[in-house]
Formats: sequence, C-alpha cells, structure tokens
Amino acid sequence: MTFRKYLVLAGITVFSATGDSLLARGMKVAGSVSPHDLSGLIFSILNPWVAAGILFLLAFFASYTSALSWADLTYVLPASSLGYVLVALVGRFVFLEQIPFTRWLGIAMITAGVGFVAAGPSVTARHPHDSEQAISQEARS
Repeated sequence: MTFRKYLVLAGITVFSATGDSLLARGMKVAGSVSPHDLSGLIFSILNPWVAAGILFLLAFFASYTSALSWADLTYVLPASSLGYVLVALVGRFVFLEQIPFTRWLGIAMITAGVGFVAAGPSVTARHPHDSEQAISQEARS
C-alpha cells in the first residue's frame, strides 16, 4: 500500500472520531430535538459544534468512499473502527471521563482486531474462474 492510501485510512479514523465528538458536544448544548419540531432541528444544525461535526463527518464519508474504491469492505470497516478507540481516548483525556475496565478491554480487542486485518491484503485475491473474462473465454472455446 502507498503512503496516500495510509493517509486516507488515517483520515477515516480522525474525521470519524472528531466528527462524532463535535456532534455529541453540540447536541449536549442544543438539548433535546424532535423530528416533529422542524425549527428546533434547524436550530440544532446551526449550532457551531454540530455544524463542525457534520463537516468532519462529510470528510469521513469522502475518505470512506475513496477507500472502498480500492479496498475491500472487510479491510476498510475494521480500519474505520479505530475511530472508536480515538473517541474513547479523547473522552478520557480531553473531557476527563472515567473509562471502566471493560471499555479498556474492548479498546484492546478492537486494536488487536485491526492489527490482524491490517496484516492481510487490502484486496482479496480473485481466482480466474470468478472473473467475467474467464467465463467469456470459456464460452468462446
């Protein structure tokens, strides 16, 4: 994999974690929102924290779709789960939240799982009999 592809995967993690954290902070400030109250919904979207969170989540979506264009979902999805680890660490060190032992255990399991997936190829090798070209060549014979 190239440096650019690693950069896209890092962008997925950072944009997702940052967007989720900003969105959570903004919604705590905005308060309860109901889909039946359109003005309250628009007011919460205009909250600077929520708007910034939405922008970061749009950047996450762009990075995510870019990664899916060159890698399998089974590779990209575990890589994106590192965002959960980052959110937990931000909550611990920025918002000074206490993290229970079971959550630390989950963080360790996610990190180990991502390590296993990252050790493998980003695209599953295809067998010649699975491709359309092989099927069309057989039909011509």
